[in-house]
Amino acid sequence: MIETVNTPTILNREFSREVAKMLLDIDAVLLRPNDPFTWSSGWNSPIYCDNRLTLRYPEIRKRIAREFIQIIEDHLETPDVITGTATAGIPHAAWVAGSMDLPMAYVRAKAKAYGLGNQIEGGVDKGQSTIVIEDLISTGGSAISVIEALRFIRANVKAVLAIFSYGFDKANERFTKYDIPVYTLTDYVTLIDVALEEKKIQERDLDLLNRWRANPEKWPN
Repeated sequence: MIETVNTPTILNREFSREVAKMLLDIDAVLLRPNDPFTWSSGWNSPIYCDNRLTLRYPEIRKRIAREFIQIIEDHLETPDVITGTATAGIPHAAWVAGSMDLPMAYVRAKAKAYGLGNQIEGGVDKGQSTIVIEDLISTGGSAISVIEALRFIRANVKAVLAIFSYGFDKANERFTKYDIPVYTLTDYVTLIDVALEEKKIQERDLDLLNRWRANPEKWPN
């Protein structure tokens, strides 16, 4: 039996292109095919995404929150709690929770070494349902660590919502293992298409970008 890999789902293709253009317009996504960035993981990359820049633009962040809420209302059951990933997912989770009049929590990368030693702040109780809000999915590691922390206290994680996903196989396989649906507002394929249309990149850059996307851990070697 062949296992079906859980790939992130985009539900609103029109908005996917809109949000990709917004991210490019505010330089939340930068493309440098010939002058690559180095990620914190050590990977070399021709693309860098910093969705924290959306915090500077009220209309953009409102539209992101509205789309997250639409996904929850149309495709998921309203959870008991909205949970953000630390740190970039926290503000988006707060806006969603505030608009839906729901409690909010966030999960630290690791438990505090002082005070009460909390890892989950704000609070999710055993048996409560929650939806995780993430700003960016690359390898999936940060979202998975949040899921593990929530499952440890026996919370019921219903889904992960993210602004952007690279769609790496490594992340998809992780989410498949945990049997968690993932919904993203836009993704790498959409972004590259919009960037080409907006002349942020050239046709000649596509081969290099495709080679990176196929093997990001070892690119450019």
